[in-house]
Amino acid sequence: MAQLDKRSAKQFIRINERIRAREVRVIDDKGEQLGIMVPFDALKIARERGLDLVEVSPTAVPPVCRIQDYGKFLYEKDKSERAARKKQKIIVVKEVKFSVTVDEHDYQTKKNQAVRFLTEGDKVKASLRFKGRQMAHRELGYAIINRLIQDIGDAGSVEFMPRMEGTTLHAILAPGKKEAPKRPAAPKPPVAQGAIPNTTTAQS
Repeated sequence: MAQLDKRSAKQFIRINERIRAREVRVIDDKGEQLGIMVPFDALKIARERGLDLVEVSPTAVPPVCRIQDYGKFLYEKDKSERAARKKQKIIVVKEVKFSVTVDEHDYQTKKNQAVRFLTEGDKVKASLRFKGRQMAHRELGYAIINRLIQDIGDAGSVEFMPRMEGTTLHAILAPGKKEAPKRPAAPKPPVAQGAIPNTTTAQS
């Protein structure tokens, strides 16, 4: 699928004889403006320099074309897109499920999972489903979710407070803000030379 997407993306970039505009604004391989001309004349200049005519701004009036190496153009474009994707953080919402009858060991395991997800930069959906007669004791479910919020502490912040949807109680937690590193304490000023130290001497 990725290869097909790349091929289809390349088809939208018109080069050389595929440029159909009547006139184009031309920039040469050194970044200098050559003015407005018909594509045939611009392509002739590109061929003389052993390069391609690439339509870089098809929506401009007239379209802007650059004289350059098309292969190098695609490489640089792909490189910049990969760098942009690396900078993007895809936030995932991961669910941690509890029950009204959760025991302490299971609670601690789920809490540690939630903390790990938050420290990895993901959001956490803490959910608790009531079954049958448990709906009459919804305060027990609220107590568990509120305890989780308290226990997570600075690792997360509440994005949506606990609320009911049908028979399920849930809350959304977002990763906590990273604290700025604390500045080291300022060093004490040195004792000036010739200063008399604050000491006492025994009288003879």
